[in-house]
Amino acid sequence: MTHASTHHTIADQVAAHFSSFNYEGLSEASKKAVKRLLLDYIGVAISGSQTESGKVARKFAAITGGHTESTLIGGDVRVPAMQAAFANAISSHSVELDDIDVLALFHFSPPVYSAALATAEQLGASGRELLVALAAGCEMMERLSKAANSSLRNRGYHTTPTTGVFGATIATAYLQKLPVEKIVSALGMAGASASGLMEMYGPSMQKRFNPGPAARNGVTAATMAQLGFTGAATIFEGERGFLAAFTDKNDPTQLTADYDKSYQLDIEFKPYSCARPIHNAIDCALNIRREHSPDLSRIKSIQMARHPDWAHYHLNKRPQTYHEAQVSLPYSVAVALLDGQALFAQYNNARLGEAEILRLTDLVDITVDDSLPRGVSCLMTMVMDDGSKYVSQVDYPKGSIQNSMSDEELRTKFDSLVTPVLGAARAAEIATMVQSIENCANVGELMKLTAKQQ
Repeated sequence: MTHASTHHTIADQVAAHFSSFNYEGLSEASKKAVKRLLLDYIGVAISGSQTESGKVARKFAAITGGHTESTLIGGDVRVPAMQAAFANAISSHSVELDDIDVLALFHFSPPVYSAALATAEQLGASGRELLVALAAGCEMMERLSKAANSSLRNRGYHTTPTTGVFGATIATAYLQKLPVEKIVSALGMAGASASGLMEMYGPSMQKRFNPGPAARNGVTAATMAQLGFTGAATIFEGERGFLAAFTDKNDPTQLTADYDKSYQLDIEFKPYSCARPIHNAIDCALNIRREHSPDLSRIKSIQMARHPDWAHYHLNKRPQTYHEAQVSLPYSVAVALLDGQALFAQYNNARLGEAEILRLTDLVDITVDDSLPRGVSCLMTMVMDDGSKYVSQVDYPKGSIQNSMSDEELRTKFDSLVTPVLGAARAAEIATMVQSIENCANVGELMKLTAKQQ
């Protein structure tokens, strides 16, 4: 996927790079990565579509009307591609089980996969075309995050939607077969609609909303460019462009570096239904539970040392809704110790007032330890009533590149999410089709299987 750069703006170079993508040029590692994520995305979105936030998003998409182009995952209607991308992105972000990247802990699939699948179904694209679009969209999103973070996040912007709209745009533009000059315009419009704030924690559904506009706006930007609307070619490096507006410090070379080399997509997966930086703490709790089988009634204190990067997040000991519980480290440690897992069933409004959960939650104290090696590192010390201590440190949580989930573990996760909604037979049918998606002539056949009724 080489392209000799003779262009002047970053958007020109980016557009030329991604327009040259094709299935044969994708590395086997990239193909495998985006296929693994496709299975994970569909499972998470199907489960998320049945939550309150997913239901509202699907209802909104349905009542707006329009052409029946693309499937609402977990629903029973088809809607315009832009609206399907919007609702499916929200569904896929509604159970806190979507993928993450390594640097900024953003989520590739809600914006990129939602936009690409809706567009692929609309256009009757093949599985091969879909895989290329997904790889291109994910690379675009990760490159921009590398260029903008950690400044973007530190200024209060949410990386998933702010960079995700560009990934959704590139994925859509590829499927629409836009020429380079129209991809440049689409990127300009993506920048004009980039948004998303980190002011999203609390009892509301606010966090679930953020990837919705990013997926929809990506489809909109590419489609507007296809129709002839022109956008700013200087959207990245311009005086009032994306990097200047969203960051104090940035590295624009990340957007155009090493185009002559195969790009490595670092996609991590979530085994637990909560914010990713909490996963290390859950792993600590599960390690101690598995290795020592402590009598929970005899715990005197639980100290959780965290790296300064995340030590001041996720502190809430009294979540009022499951949305808050999913961003509460003390609650997550409590249910992990009690149940031996932290799946969506553990984040349930009915459990928030359980006496034993409240007691264990109150025992968790978070401290700062700048000697820990990684931003998400956790060191848990459990002190028992006889003075004995159990200790566990986790630097790389389950699902990370260094501590990955196997294909079998991902399939188990997928089945656990899809079977309660669509049944075991349909779950197996979807998984089989995803496994050989490169042989699928029309992505619409896959999307039909994700509907609750046919």
